[in-house]
Amino acid sequence: MAARKDSSVMVFAHAPVAGRVKKRLIPVLGEHGAAALHRSLVEHALMVANEAAQGPVELWCNPGIDDPFFQSCRERFGVTLHPQCAGDHGLRLLDALEDGLTRARQVVLFASDCPALGAADVRAANRAMHDGRDAVFSPAEDGGYLLVGLSHVMPALFEAMPWGTDAVMEETRQRLRNLGWRWLELATRWDVERPEDYQRMVREGGFAPTHP
Repeated sequence: MAARKDSSVMVFAHAPVAGRVKKRLIPVLGEHGAAALHRSLVEHALMVANEAAQGPVELWCNPGIDDPFFQSCRERFGVTLHPQCAGDHGLRLLDALEDGLTRARQVVLFASDCPALGAADVRAANRAMHDGRDAVFSPAEDGGYLLVGLSHVMPALFEAMPWGTDAVMEETRQRLRNLGWRWLELATRWDVERPEDYQRMVREGGFAPTHP
């Protein structure tokens, strides 16, 4: 069995199928434009993960690894592909983090739809864990979180969580207190889900979707 790496970086992504991703942006961009934006966001996330240079990069794919886009990402970005398990968001996070920690002593996982996250955030998360923090989070403006870093994992952080609500980060904080864990919170960030988020991304110098 191969020795565990010091750290690794994990990116969560959906297959960019028109009509199935970025649904709230379809009225603005159309089905194919929304899918093209999603592809661009995933590519950006993988560039950030590679730029951070914090160990191997894993792309965790939903619903599976067979989509041609994911295969292309493996070749272009040098990442390994891993299928997300079935179940709610918490179960998929828990499964991926537990699996990642069999290969690395600490892992940083982040979503593919947050262009505000940068390589410096990934490095800061790893530094905090090297310095003894049990966990690192980047809270989201909507009350969730966009990045999680762990050196060990407990199901209590992910089970029966009110995913998709503005209570996720605060509930996570309470659970961290109950566990007696030491954690760091990075800067609060925003992701691209709604038309106003897309407009903000363009206004702040983000990228426009590539052609489908």
